[in-house]
Amino acid sequence: MEQLMRNTLLYLSKNRAANNAAKKWGLRFGASRFVAGETIQSAIDAVRQLNKQGIVATLDHLGEFVFSEEEAIESAEYCIRTLDAIHESGVQSNLSLKMTQLGLDISKELCMNNMRRILDRAKQYGNFVRIDMEDYAHNEITMEIFKELRREYGETVGLVLQAYLYKVESDLDDLNQFKPNLRLVKGAYKESPEVAFPNKEDVDRNFIKIIEKHLLYGNYAAIATHDEKIIEHVKKFVKEHNIPNSQFEFQMLYGIRVQLQQQLAKEGYTMRVYIPYGTDWYGYFMRRLAERPANVAFVLKSMFKK
Repeated sequence: MEQLMRNTLLYLSKNRAANNAAKKWGLRFGASRFVAGETIQSAIDAVRQLNKQGIVATLDHLGEFVFSEEEAIESAEYCIRTLDAIHESGVQSNLSLKMTQLGLDISKELCMNNMRRILDRAKQYGNFVRIDMEDYAHNEITMEIFKELRREYGETVGLVLQAYLYKVESDLDDLNQFKPNLRLVKGAYKESPEVAFPNKEDVDRNFIKIIEKHLLYGNYAAIATHDEKIIEHVKKFVKEHNIPNSQFEFQMLYGIRVQLQQQLAKEGYTMRVYIPYGTDWYGYFMRRLAERPANVAFVLKSMFKK
């Protein structure tokens, strides 16, 4: 039953009609737990509150359903304005974004032009931009784009790799030539067993494997997980191999495991929270529900609260 619910939620996350309907409802049906409002100011306010607790952030202006050049350019403008707001407010945050948000499904050239505009601004401010990895259909082209931009912008740009993909270890080895800053995740999209591990145990095992390998390569790792067993494993591993805390950070999603976030920050680890904001929150929200269908109960309660 849980797997059926997860598959249903993932299917709905890609449904354009459902996305358009959700925009009319706003964030009232539970999404505000995971999304820091619809405006840049609401996102900056959320970062400021986390910074007071010793936690840093990465902001993501949500926008996955982009079907025109105008929408892609508008998304890029939002990203640039987000970097401006981070700089002007003085909060500690960088930026995360998706290639489809910037027009990748329209043309690679459009996407690259938008990315260069964003990275020019980030470099001006001495900030950092992370390219999120999307579904498997966009994996190879995203890797290509990252390599091109890494050659042009150096440490201003980073990438995400997903442990549930069979190919992730070879991708990690291939990218090592760039000494990249990588966010390592388990993966949140529904993929075919032809390209991704179907069993959680295999994903967890591969996740630990790529974390260790990336750290031993001497590269910076953003370890994105809410799994306490994996977090404890990483703590032990870095001590055993004399890897400094400055070479890695833990990352979690806004609104999830808040106490654990605070605990890690108090222990002296860099703790970064991924904070999404914007009106196009539907796809992101549905994937968060799919990761843990028990969250649906939270949403149902929110719907009937006065």
